[in-house]
Amino acid sequence: MTRGRVVARFGAELIVRDDAGGLHKAVSPRNLVKRGPEHLRAPVCGDEIEYEDGFDKAVLTALLPRRNCLVRPDHRGRPRAGVANVDQVVIVVATRPPPDWGLIDRYLVGTADLGANAAIVINKIDLALAPAAAAHVSETRTLYAGLGYPVLSTSTLDGSGIDDLRARLAGRTSLFVGQSGVGKSSLTHHLDPNLEVRVGELSALTGEGRHTTTHAHLYALPGGGDLIDSPGVRDFAPFAPERASLHAGFPEIAARIGDCRFHNCQHRAEPGCAIKTAVEAGEIAATRLRSFLELSNELRNSVRGGDSMSP
Repeated sequence: MTRGRVVARFGAELIVRDDAGGLHKAVSPRNLVKRGPEHLRAPVCGDEIEYEDGFDKAVLTALLPRRNCLVRPDHRGRPRAGVANVDQVVIVVATRPPPDWGLIDRYLVGTADLGANAAIVINKIDLALAPAAAAHVSETRTLYAGLGYPVLSTSTLDGSGIDDLRARLAGRTSLFVGQSGVGKSSLTHHLDPNLEVRVGELSALTGEGRHTTTHAHLYALPGGGDLIDSPGVRDFAPFAPERASLHAGFPEIAARIGDCRFHNCQHRAEPGCAIKTAVEAGEIAATRLRSFLELSNELRNSVRGGDSMSP
């Protein structure tokens, strides 16, 4: 048996990478894992596997235990496995379009639900020339760095911050997420100047063409580490996240929930609310509380949230 990692999946066919970096076509039995939810039984991009050589394709024989798996709802609301074994989610924002704090907060909750680390990259920093844009970027950096998240600034125009980002990715499997137009593709090409060659190698094996954007691909970065490129995680909406993930995404709020006068405080207009008091004192950003309440309301109505659960 040979150990490898799933680089891409196309139905029953996969591309796997061996420990030496070689790529191989492979096929997988319908369910490598016989127990558990059906959507978690088949291999996905990022999975560590065992395989044996076949006549013209390798054959997967085992799906090794996962550290995590991003499960998202499909177009019918059913759970669907996306990528696996992610160490770090890199949230890419930009000066144009300006950082959306509510969206960042959603990404942070999704990252906590995945059990991965989060980092924030403010891209196109060379465009932060206008006072209003510069102020918003500064506020974004101050807010999230103050919460303990690594915040990096990058520019693909002059190359600033690229080495810092490369160091942040080294030795990890990272997943880029962010709005369209923030420059994720440009950053990826700066991180790996030979990316087009790698894409070509994958395309030659899959026969899907060089410009396919319908499947997740895992790329080995020249500075170490792997990067998962997946057009399907732009929204990064996890399937029914756990209540604990909501609290992990808002640690400054979760730390004060037990200090409210009433145990079922909704943190809106109730007297003796410790969180509202902290907002008024400038200890919690009002935008963070707004995001927390919106997500808490969504979670209350979700499959795992339950109608009886308070924030």
